[in-house]
Amino acid sequence: MNNKSLIDWPTFIGAIAILLIVAVPLITVPEFGDMAITAANSFVTHNFGVLYLLIGIVLFIFLIYIAFSQYGRIVLGTKGVQPEFNTLTWAAMLFAAGIGSSVLYWGTIEWAFYYQSPPFGVEPGTREAIEWAVTYGIFHWGPIAWAIYCLPALPISYFFYVRKRPVLKVSEACRPVLKKYADGPVGTIVDVLFMFGLLGGAGTTMALATPLIGAGVSHFTGIEPDIVLYTIVLIIATTIFAISSYTGLRKGIRMLSNLNLWLSFILLGFVFIVGPTVFLSQSMINSVGLLADNFFRMSMWAEPFKDLGPFERTGFPEDWTIFYWAWWLVYAPFVGLFVARISKGRTIREMVVGTLVYGTVGCLLFFGILGNFGLYLELSGQYSVIETMNNVSTEAAIIETIAQLPLSPIFVTIFVVLALVFLATTFDSGSYILASVTQKEIDDEPIRWNRMFWAIILATPSIILMYLGGLETLQTASIVGGFPLIFIMIMLAVSFKRAVNADMPKTFGTKYYIYPDERE
Repeated sequence: MNNKSLIDWPTFIGAIAILLIVAVPLITVPEFGDMAITAANSFVTHNFGVLYLLIGIVLFIFLIYIAFSQYGRIVLGTKGVQPEFNTLTWAAMLFAAGIGSSVLYWGTIEWAFYYQSPPFGVEPGTREAIEWAVTYGIFHWGPIAWAIYCLPALPISYFFYVRKRPVLKVSEACRPVLKKYADGPVGTIVDVLFMFGLLGGAGTTMALATPLIGAGVSHFTGIEPDIVLYTIVLIIATTIFAISSYTGLRKGIRMLSNLNLWLSFILLGFVFIVGPTVFLSQSMINSVGLLADNFFRMSMWAEPFKDLGPFERTGFPEDWTIFYWAWWLVYAPFVGLFVARISKGRTIREMVVGTLVYGTVGCLLFFGILGNFGLYLELSGQYSVIETMNNVSTEAAIIETIAQLPLSPIFVTIFVVLALVFLATTFDSGSYILASVTQKEIDDEPIRWNRMFWAIILATPSIILMYLGGLETLQTASIVGGFPLIFIMIMLAVSFKRAVNADMPKTFGTKYYIYPDERE
């Protein structure tokens, strides 16, 4: 096939069309667009929030079952195949793709929101509120988040490496359920919905990362963090991830992911060693214990008695847990596709357990070290994070928290560079996957011009909407658009089970083969 014939034009054009359908009204009539999308988001989260909570816990339990059942021994590849990437690089790539610069933002400051508006009707600022403030961030970025991310990787990796289907598409992974419809309009709709979610989710990431990086630059230069500075940040980030995407998976994306890993080790290690080490250790251990003791309560808290009798509605589940689960769902097919692509040669057990463990532990370290350092500053009276957040900006509070460290110029610089590189790694992985989804087949990597095209598409709407103040509306639109992904995730789980069971010998259940094509 030539380059043009490799492109799946219905999916390619459909993704562009739905992006324009949402973005153009936000650009031309922003007030109406914002009102309509906010109303839709409120309707979905308030009326169907329970579905988000259920899908999170159900997918987590399903993945644990798959990993430790006989399915977990399936090797993603032919007999004798070795993992394409060593474990450290593999862990760095999946973590960087799945988290991005958002972990620096929320890992440092999320506790402050819970401290002032805690869950379960707890009194703000109390000891109990502090314990929940430290724990809830770890919960929202913990095992359920990574289970949502990992689920799509199961059928996608199985079809790509075991059944040898040269296609990286969500619709292809749903084929055992969709059957012949996977090749028609229904399959295209499934792929386009995933792509729209990722494009909107990119707006969320940029909305968080650019002001944060801008605040870091302002800290050193005194330049007011404004739209001009944010534009320069976005241009630099776009250039980095476009070059990385162009050079491909084994060079650019791999190199940036490893850079992320080592910069993270340096930053977190320094804060842990020179900061309040005992407090950080005790807080993390205490939070893990509180989370383990209340995991199912936190996973399924829907605030059922809100606005009834003497019970005042807090809105915490909708504002935080349901929002996060919706956000993870939007990104899940992308991260799942990427995890599947880099997991050649590993068993399904390795892929699932590795994703859950490395992802959760990585987030635990960011929240447990950076977040608890900020909390320590607040409680000890050395620096009021909350006062800066409420009176200046959240981004300023984050940067000033890091600035309280010894050798602060060095580590604020590392923090800002890490945020920039994290942003670039998320986007180069995203453009790689978007290019993969819009091709009929992939030999080794997507076509270069296709990767570059989606790198630009990922950045351009965000830059335009940033000028118009519409990034938050775009992120809300992506959350609403992600609602159908609840049902797509169910299809992916069912498809995996059907595909594996169909490929196993009749003796499946009493005798198991590591490689499904082996027969004894």
